[in-house]
Amino acid sequence: MSPKELYNVLNAVVPLYFSMLLAYSSIKHFKLFTADQCSGINRFVAIFAIPLLSFNFISRINPFHMHFLFLAADSLSKLFVLLLLLFWSHLFKNGSLDWSITLFSIATLPNTLVMGIPLLKSMYGDEQEDLMIQLVVMQSIIWYTVLLFLFEFRSARNSLMEKRSSNSVKEERGVSEEELVHVVVANYSLAENEIQRSQFVTKVSPELEEEEEDNEEKFPGIEELSKQQGVCESSVQVFSREDEIMREEHEKSQIGRLSVLLILRLVCHKLIRNLNFYASVLGISWALISSRWNVKKPLMMENSITILSNAGLGMAMFSLGLFMAMQPSIIACGKRLAAYGMIIRFIAGPAFMALSSVLLGIRGTTLKVSIVQAALPQGIVPFVFAKEYDLHPEMLSTAVIFGMIVSLPVTILYYMALGS
Repeated sequence: MSPKELYNVLNAVVPLYFSMLLAYSSIKHFKLFTADQCSGINRFVAIFAIPLLSFNFISRINPFHMHFLFLAADSLSKLFVLLLLLFWSHLFKNGSLDWSITLFSIATLPNTLVMGIPLLKSMYGDEQEDLMIQLVVMQSIIWYTVLLFLFEFRSARNSLMEKRSSNSVKEERGVSEEELVHVVVANYSLAENEIQRSQFVTKVSPELEEEEEDNEEKFPGIEELSKQQGVCESSVQVFSREDEIMREEHEKSQIGRLSVLLILRLVCHKLIRNLNFYASVLGISWALISSRWNVKKPLMMENSITILSNAGLGMAMFSLGLFMAMQPSIIACGKRLAAYGMIIRFIAGPAFMALSSVLLGIRGTTLKVSIVQAALPQGIVPFVFAKEYDLHPEMLSTAVIFGMIVSLPVTILYYMALGS
């Protein structure tokens, strides 16, 4: 790596780190912002800066000339990691769905929009900007949706496990809609199974059912008479056990079908509140129209979006610096978990991406770009989800903060090792 190449890389990333360190110092050392003011800045970034930045980048690409082999390699690496983690969580005693979701977030979802575009553009030229934007589209529309589904599936599974034995809906304030639906379906399943049980008894032995009803009315000592007539108690127990198994299986299938539909509905509800999702969809829609019919954005619209999106990159890093300063510790999850997280983020992630790219026949500069982009720091959106669902937020917080600190030397090392 020549001094000129290193200088170009530093020109691209040092301004980003300057914005982050400025925000960190303003809180940690000078106390310039209160917690409410920091919250307002973060809200501006989430609602305006990042969505407009995404739209501005995505709307400039040509969807008809996307690098589909590169996108397939990225998707293959993510799918391979996800399936491997789910296999581990199901077949090994020390595996768990919770850690599978967390490790998937750390290994496969880097900060492509804020760090990837300027860094890879400075390393491998302007033509690599389109590859990073294409990854942003896939990540925003597909992979964040998959991650959100996993979080909702975990939440629904835990809720069902807690309410599995519930037989009635308790009318009390504060019960959420999804909790009510789960309990109502469980009750409905139990009631339906009771009806099926009576129908099953009638179909198997209608004479026995009529005889039991007559005996209950005429002979109170039906059990003694039944024993005298040689009714086998073991066969009654077997019948009860089969009936119980049938009821449990039917209840599982009913609740399982409803839980999947409920999870999909909740995921859709989350997505329609995510402005970055709208920005990605609108950006790719405008790119399709613009590329197909050569339609340009009106100049006033172009300038209005540009002026805010230009501020979006710096404001995103400034917001990250505020977040770092407000945390009690940079390594919130402990040194051991932090070390595991860095190994997964900067070694395992690029390794899976390199394997997928080689398997699909990607070579040359595109292979180098695929490996370096996989070594970018941790994305912020997975941390937001982890904090919302209370699933290892300390681990994701450390991956975001500490990852930003070590990512620059790590990506430069990858760049030097792979050759320019």
